[in-house]
Amino acid sequence: MKRAIVRPENSEPSFDGSLFESPEFVTRLTRVAQLWHYVLVSRALVYFACAFFPGLPGFFDRPSQWLVLALGIGCDLVLTVIGQLSRTPGNALARRTMLWGTSCMTLIALGTLLTSIAMFVSSPSVDATPYADAFAAIRIGAVLVAAAAVAIARPAFFAFAGATALGGAIGKASMPFAFAAMIFLFLLIVMVREDARHQRRTERANRKAISDQQRALNLVRDFERAGRGWFWETDRHGQLVYISPTVAAKLGRAPSDLRGKPFTDIIRKRIGNDESEERTLGFSLSSRTPFKELTVQAAVPGEERWWSISGHPISNELGNFQGFRGSGTDLTEKKKSEREINQLARYDVLTGLANRLHITDLLERALKNHIGQPQPCALLLMDLDRFKAVNDTLGHPVGDQLLQQVAARLAQIVGDRGQVGRLGGDEFQIVLPQITHADKLANIANAVILSLAKPFAIEGEQVRVGSSIGIAVSEGAGVSSAALVRNADLALYAAKDAGRGVYRFYADAMHNQASERKAIEDALRDALAKDELKLVYQPIVDVASERISGFEALIRWQRGDEAMISPSKFIPIAEESNLIVPIGEWIIRSACASIARLGPDHRIAVNVSPRQFANDKLPATIMSAVSAAGIRPEQLELEITEGVFLDESPENLEMFQRLKRTGVRLALDDFGTGYSALGYLKKAPFDKIKIDQSFVRGAADKSSMNAAIISSIVGLAAALKMETTAEGVETHDDLDLIRGLGCSHVQGYIYGRPMSLDEAVALLRADGGRVVAQGYKSARETRSRTFRTIQVESGGHRYEAIVRNLSTRGALIEGLWNVPAGTGFRLEFGPDLVLDAEARWSDQNRVGVQFAQAVEITALIGGSVAGQSVRARIERAA
Repeated sequence: MKRAIVRPENSEPSFDGSLFESPEFVTRLTRVAQLWHYVLVSRALVYFACAFFPGLPGFFDRPSQWLVLALGIGCDLVLTVIGQLSRTPGNALARRTMLWGTSCMTLIALGTLLTSIAMFVSSPSVDATPYADAFAAIRIGAVLVAAAAVAIARPAFFAFAGATALGGAIGKASMPFAFAAMIFLFLLIVMVREDARHQRRTERANRKAISDQQRALNLVRDFERAGRGWFWETDRHGQLVYISPTVAAKLGRAPSDLRGKPFTDIIRKRIGNDESEERTLGFSLSSRTPFKELTVQAAVPGEERWWSISGHPISNELGNFQGFRGSGTDLTEKKKSEREINQLARYDVLTGLANRLHITDLLERALKNHIGQPQPCALLLMDLDRFKAVNDTLGHPVGDQLLQQVAARLAQIVGDRGQVGRLGGDEFQIVLPQITHADKLANIANAVILSLAKPFAIEGEQVRVGSSIGIAVSEGAGVSSAALVRNADLALYAAKDAGRGVYRFYADAMHNQASERKAIEDALRDALAKDELKLVYQPIVDVASERISGFEALIRWQRGDEAMISPSKFIPIAEESNLIVPIGEWIIRSACASIARLGPDHRIAVNVSPRQFANDKLPATIMSAVSAAGIRPEQLELEITEGVFLDESPENLEMFQRLKRTGVRLALDDFGTGYSALGYLKKAPFDKIKIDQSFVRGAADKSSMNAAIISSIVGLAAALKMETTAEGVETHDDLDLIRGLGCSHVQGYIYGRPMSLDEAVALLRADGGRVVAQGYKSARETRSRTFRTIQVESGGHRYEAIVRNLSTRGALIEGLWNVPAGTGFRLEFGPDLVLDAEARWSDQNRVGVQFAQAVEITALIGGSVAGQSVRARIERAA
């Protein structure tokens, strides 16, 4: 009754059943019976030996011997017949396992007992010594053959052993033999009991394991058949070794056709800008990282079907990657209803690319494999050139469409080699796992630059932009994602500085430069409090009278006991960090105080940056400084660069009007180098136009068009009743040209370099402020500013150096220390551009070199002269 209560509901056999109910034991016992004819033959040989060997006389005279042995052989014969019958299919007796097992065990035990009694009774005489050994061998052989047969089924072997011991005791009829036999028989019984228990426990455990496995297999099959999920496995090459039949059926293919195919073949390939391609599958498989609930579109013909796939890498005991194993579920309905939410969580809504959070996560996963070990990866950081101008001129809707087309081109170029993400605005990241070769990365970067340089067709308009790319590589040395992003950002900054539309690889020198910029920014925050900033003043001379009409205030920074820091270094940093606002206020107040010392007939001009111009407090600051110094407002002149014209907003025009109402003079600085339109001169109330020095220097050269440009600017200023100041005049030829073209004022080294306030006051008092032009008659060759790394070879050694200034005949190189004059070099600007040069002078880590022959500057810097005028203006105007 108890068994009936605890019996499983699925009618599985109880684990507490009889030994003869065990299919495994019955199978083994049947095999013993099928082999028993060999035992029959061996025991028949014993019978023959007992009957006909000399030395065993009277065998047939003793029925207790020959009859007992014959009865035992008869049992063997019956068992042999039963065994042979079991070979017949559909044997009815074999299906009755209890009767079958009992019969076989009884015949084995009884036959062994009878033959053992007979064999131990029969012994050869001493006179038949040669036959005694043969008889012993036959008798032992018969025992061994029988033992080998019953060894297949352990309970049968125990029955055979017990019958043999008992038969020997009876046959010998010896008390010592019988006593010893009984001891061993007792041990055998104990061993049989213990083995029976072990067999029962083993049988229960095996049946339970088989039952659990079968149940699990049934559950998996039911799970697959119900369409709730499916399973897959790949080898180390990403090829399928197993996939559920239900999935193969949905794909319209047989499972055997899919085995050996790449797992990604069952995923629909992405088309254009379709975000729903979920391109992370190939990325995860290639980076050998686990992934969970990855949404992909299945390559099911004729319908849209979505799957959620999870997988994890498989490793052997040595940790070697062997492939992937995972599961999948159908997400078609859920995907359709939750697509928008999923997009917001992981993908950029506008472009469909991975968003900042997702691309950062992918980068971290690409830098480490599934067991946490670092692996190689490359990161490309890109932004668009001139994108802001597109938004400002054509509107943000056009800019959005442009970003969508840019994303489509990027996704097409990168493909399955990596992942493209949008960080925001016009910034993009490209993660390339397992790719570190410089040529491959350069090819990808070039393809991106060339693709984005092609025009975009948007609403009937052709829109053109460019791109700059910074590349950082981790060779698997454990670089963090934050460090890799920082390196790529530094490389992007170098690409922009090189003229945009190019790519740059990260180099340690960039990090050193960034560290230097950070140190300068930190020190600049305390420079005002430490009184390290000062103003110097460069004369502005009236051309007609050659008298000083005023000065331009330029800032200088003496940092402690160190050398003077160039304005070209700290002014851009002040602009980026917004320190230019408090520094600009200090400049205005200091300039107003200096005007009070110069007297009522002179002016001082100060530069106003775009950030200062956008500050609503600027007019109040100016009024406060003018009032505190006790000067007239028109003695202060604000030089405003053309950068403010990029934003032609009502607020911008309102700021012009507010500044004009303060009474100060307004000068348009660097005219002709920016983005202004001529119509803006009518809207903005300027008093003066300053002609940029890029037009002035070398203007006397007859082959130059600068003279015509200057003449046009002077004529425009005269028509608008504005003064003109030519900046950067250094030679008498240029001065004569400027005077002849009708420019009203001149500023440059020919009339004086920047000087202290005391020197400026003294210059005004000497000869009533009249100055005499001093300088070269003609201009020297133009130097082009650049910043790029080259390889230098000298004396059989190679060095890395930085080129800062270039001309057709020489260059300024930084990074080589204490080089003797006359030292020969080979300068490697590129694989196909190597120049011979000689050191002319050196100062610490700077060396001036002269080329062996004149070269084209554009060939050396690759068009990186863009932005020279801006940097030159910063250095001069600062």
